[in-house]
Amino acid sequence: MSKYELTESQTRYQPGSNDQVLANTLGITDPADMDEAELALLEKLYQHVLLDQPLPDVLSSPLIKSWHRQWLGAIYPWAGEERSVNLSKGDFHFAAASQIPNLLHKLDRDYLSQLTPCTELTDETLIKAIAEVHVEFILIHPFREGNGRIARLIADVMASQAGYGTLDYSPWDENKADYFAAIQAGLDMNYKPMMHWVEQAFNTQ
Repeated sequence: MSKYELTESQTRYQPGSNDQVLANTLGITDPADMDEAELALLEKLYQHVLLDQPLPDVLSSPLIKSWHRQWLGAIYPWAGEERSVNLSKGDFHFAAASQIPNLLHKLDRDYLSQLTPCTELTDETLIKAIAEVHVEFILIHPFREGNGRIARLIADVMASQAGYGTLDYSPWDENKADYFAAIQAGLDMNYKPMMHWVEQAFNTQ
């Protein structure tokens, strides 16, 4: 599939879905059915990344893209590819699609290569590392779909590298406005609000 075809496929919705489900290879039109399909495949990805093989060492955007492709490749033709459309949440705009390659390079250079693997870290340093990576990844929003769930997988891998299990994200889900405010604080490189939510995810394990 050419780059042009990939770009076009990111803008289309599945016929019969009332513009509620992105165009997909399975012909799914119901959002609930899509949620179920994505969740089942996400569980398989977690099994593969966290249990079936040694934990990865230094994380990188190519590795993260491979996770995204493995997760959603059976559903979306653009899985694992950088998004070609601009995305927003309410009045907040994520990084422009044209900036994603440069921003992922910066994520690799300034964050992932410096902060992973998360071994021999104090709890506070670990929480700070996860918060920084999480905020920067969400602000980039490199994929057309699934950024939040991949961001949580990254956090779970980092926590696992430090000897912890997967985190409990229920406080984030129960306080979505405050969580997203913590993401937005990262625009000014203020990671303290997100550190609070990462700590909550550890405390509720």
